[in-house]
Amino acid sequence: MRVSSTRITSIGYVLLFALAGTVADGAGQTRSGGAPNRRSAGSKAVDPAVLFQRGEEALRENRLAAAAGDFREVLQVDPKAGPAYANLGVVYMRGKQWAKALQALNKAEELMPNAPGIRLNIGLAYYRQNEFLKAIPPFESVVREQPEAVQPRYLLGLCYFFAERWKDAAATLEPLWGQESENLPYLYVLANAAHRAGHAEWDDRATGQLLKIGNDSAEYHLFAGKYHLNREEYDMAIAEFEAAAKTNPTLAFIHFNLGVAHLRKQEYSQAREEFLKDVNIEPDLALNYDQLGEVYWQMQDDANAEKCYREAIRRDPRLVSSHLGLAKIYQRQKKYAAALTETDQAVKLDPERTEAHYVRGQVLLRLGRKEEAKKEMTAAANPRKDVSVPSPELMQESQ
Repeated sequence: MRVSSTRITSIGYVLLFALAGTVADGAGQTRSGGAPNRRSAGSKAVDPAVLFQRGEEALRENRLAAAAGDFREVLQVDPKAGPAYANLGVVYMRGKQWAKALQALNKAEELMPNAPGIRLNIGLAYYRQNEFLKAIPPFESVVREQPEAVQPRYLLGLCYFFAERWKDAAATLEPLWGQESENLPYLYVLANAAHRAGHAEWDDRATGQLLKIGNDSAEYHLFAGKYHLNREEYDMAIAEFEAAAKTNPTLAFIHFNLGVAHLRKQEYSQAREEFLKDVNIEPDLALNYDQLGEVYWQMQDDANAEKCYREAIRRDPRLVSSHLGLAKIYQRQKKYAAALTETDQAVKLDPERTEAHYVRGQVLLRLGRKEEAKKEMTAAANPRKDVSVPSPELMQESQ
């Protein structure tokens, strides 16, 4: 299932008409009983319904600046116009201005707490930033109210999957079988989540369906390879990815996943070549540079590793692995203050990541801060095994 920008904004359009129907009467009051329209000296009354409809048209035509201006004017007339905040949030989402989007959407939710579409957009705003843990609560609330709705359930299942909550992911996605069982990414996610959750029946069912509808396509081999990659069956994964590349060598993420498989096998030269191939296809994918940084780190090429990690963070400042990669480089170079800065950022972004606490503890020990180092090592005492692999193809598909 694809989550298109049209579908996102359509949620806002439903809300728009609630205000667009409040046409001002001759007494300067809205027919819905709202506040009187503002008037300026020598000017006609500002009609929020007209502004609202104009903003809707601008948003539909993707004229984001004009739409934002119209919705702001509505809010000048009526600061409690929840639908205007909701659609202003949509404008910011489409412009990828996430902080502003969340500010507007949270205000809309405050004014309209019973509108599930607003909470869905709040979840989407977090989801688009890869903040899956923050996206889960608003998606959960929508699914509770609308258990038959496909979009919020699918996105909630993906968030559980990315958060490695395998049982929750499988339980959330299984009810979508009737609508999504012809969808390769859905089958891949369900099969992996069910396998990790110990749900053998659904694992077998999704895997069998994946094989049945794959039709030997490049997309099928991509997801079949991902299935093996997550099971640490690297040779089988490579065989599937190479079959995909043979069918369609320019398909996005094939070479990325080949690079991951070779990296896991410690075949660093092959991994580097595959990631560089994917850079040519997906030059803005932050994970390509993140994984290249790991390759160069393993090859003890600190200069190129640092350059790649910086490129990754420039594209996605929330990449914990890149911050940790920089920290390890600086630690090896005995630049402990710089290393500590990177570990601080990593722990801030993912407080549950034991590797971040371990590296931070090592750096603090080098700086002579033994008590703080001891606390970090305690936090890293039960390491979390990160067996899953990055899945940028799933994020791309769900856009």
